Amino acid sequence: MDNIEKFTNKVDNYVKYRPGYPQEFIDYLSNELGFSNSSVSADIGAGTGILTRSVAKIVKTLYAVEPNNKMRSACEKGCKNYKNVISINGSAEETTLQDNSIDFITVAQAFHWFDKLNCLKEFKRILKPENKVVLVWNRKAADDPFIRKSSELYKKYCPDYKGIAGNSDLSPEHYNDFFKNKTCDYRIFDNDLLLSLDNYIGGVLSASYALQESDPNYKEFTDKLMELFHKYSKQEKLLLNNKTHSYAGQV
Repeated sequence: MDNIEKFTNKVDNYVKYRPGYPQEFIDYLSNELGFSNSSVSADIGAGTGILTRSVAKIVKTLYAVEPNNKMRSACEKGCKNYKNVISINGSAEETTLQDNSIDFITVAQAFHWFDKLNCLKEFKRILKPENKVVLVWNRKAADDPFIRKSSELYKKYCPDYKGIAGNSDLSPEHYNDFFKNKTCDYRIFDNDLLLSLDNYIGGVLSASYALQESDPNYKEFTDKLMELFHKYSKQEKLLLNNKTHSYAGQV
């Protein structure tokens, strides 16, 4: 399965259970990076529009670029009340946007799927001079006991699982080569999650590596997830130590 189709069967869980981004991060975009009501922004790999909707509140125009048809449809539905959001059937490597037309690019939970060299070329083409790209991920704390136990479970049942950081290294040095002058502004924002059992399991099942219902180990996997939740939760709620990692700079 290619990268574009990895989430086709995960969209419902993605819409219901994937976390958003803290207001502190959105304020950072406005107050420190310069996003404003005169900005034209592109959310590349917009998915179901989780970040799209937040950024749409602070810019003039936002192009939501997403190659997966089902995810793009979910984004369009979720953004129907945002008249400044324009849905685009395109990819990071071929956005279809005009040359020098974009003030800011955001990429949420998606950069690790891109062809780095080709998307860099495309980003440089569509960005106005001296403007910025922001890469952002939500990541759970690797040293949390619950997260470690969860990771052991995923390793056992999910062949495509690649570790807590998934396909992305969180260290800023890993991304410096992508940015101009090999430097970026790296920030971490608190984004703790208080989850019910449904929220927890649904969030896990939205991951690219998660088993689908047709898998023979699916029931055993979800049963183990429930056991783990009940062991670590209090009053049917689980507090997860989650951080939002942001990398911003010119390209």
